[in-house]
Amino acid sequence: MAFSVASVPHTLKWLATRQISCEPIHTDEHTGKRFTFFSDPDNLPLELYEQ
Repeated sequence: MAFSVASVPHTLKWLATRQISCEPIHTDEHTGKRFTFFSDPDNLPLELYEQ
């Protein structure tokens, strides 16, 4: 599952205040948009993709 966000870095800061760690930010080579992943409580991957 992926979530579209306005700013990946801003969203990561918000998640960090809730003790949720994420992978480093990556850049999509085709679109130039930033994205990253984190895990849900069942350890399933969730994606954040910049709008």
